[in-house]
Amino acid sequence: MGLKRTPLYDEHKRLGAKLVEFGGWEMPVQYSSIIEEHKAVRENAGLFDVSHMGEILVEGKDALKFVDYIITNSASKLKNGQICYTPMCYKNGTIVDDLLAYRFSDVRILLVVNASNTEKDYKWINEQSKGFRVSVSNESSKYAQLALQGPKAEEILAKISGVNLSEIGFYYFTTGRINGIDCIVSRTGYTGEDGFELYFKSESAVVMWRRILDIGRSYDIKPCGLGARDTLRFEACYMLYGNDIDDTTTPLEAGLKWAVDFDKPDFNGKEVLVEQKEKGLKRRLRGLEISRGIARHGYKIFVGDNEVGYVTSGAKSPTTGRFLSLGYVNKEYSKRGTEVEIEIHGKRVPAKVVKTPFYRGSVKSGK
Repeated sequence: MGLKRTPLYDEHKRLGAKLVEFGGWEMPVQYSSIIEEHKAVRENAGLFDVSHMGEILVEGKDALKFVDYIITNSASKLKNGQICYTPMCYKNGTIVDDLLAYRFSDVRILLVVNASNTEKDYKWINEQSKGFRVSVSNESSKYAQLALQGPKAEEILAKISGVNLSEIGFYYFTTGRINGIDCIVSRTGYTGEDGFELYFKSESAVVMWRRILDIGRSYDIKPCGLGARDTLRFEACYMLYGNDIDDTTTPLEAGLKWAVDFDKPDFNGKEVLVEQKEKGLKRRLRGLEISRGIARHGYKIFVGDNEVGYVTSGAKSPTTGRFLSLGYVNKEYSKRGTEVEIEIHGKRVPAKVVKTPFYRGSVKSGK
């Protein structure tokens, strides 16, 4: 079976994007250069095609109760029109996926999941729904999704917005018209900057994409690919499923305790996570600064002759110029300032545990 394509595939080709395989999709990794696109988002604005993301709708009498059972965060504590970031765990406390839960009402919740996990998540959520009065539907093919990110995002989008963007708080959403097209408009982001996500019918994708780029031209907007998306989220220390978190890691190990609501009576993985919280963690995801060189996913971390962890993500940070990594480190070596070594191409390179996130931008406050 061939790779899937978003409704904007021809636009990416037209703009000369370099296309790569990502989670079963053919997606733009860059247009001009990753650094240039990264810089545009940090200073002005960048537009991302994120139509490959999955949208799974949960509806019915038990929608809230069910979603609270499958996620670690709390959907029932959200107001209508509010969003939460949350891991979704197996019974053993490891992570099925991380996602955003959009609460429309107590009978309708939209789960926005990672592209590469959509089919797996949909199947798993369906299996979990037995005994709950809910219907679960994979709506992914109905939606195109664009993410406009950067300090000038609101100013650009306001020119074609039928909704008052300044009234949308961080991790809130509304419905209305953008460029005359019915949209879900949210303010979450994955870059460390302010910005909006637009969900709308796939057939309007080209019109919306071209219009935003056209308006944004005087603001030095750039179309951005997955390369910049990765370096931006890395600096802000947002998780990438398959790298920093997966079905071998728990939310607590990954530093996502703030997205676990232990007050809920029951949720998948609760027992294991409560035990982990009480007994203490054996390892933690930490920020690492390296003296030189880029440490990639899977590279080993050492203290003396002891292997004490492994790298999950790494890059030379375009904004700070530092060589940085995220990695799981055994608890006794996870304190800030601890000196370690990372094996890069067969050689041990000095590194130390540092504060995260590596960068804070124009992103609004709140979780």
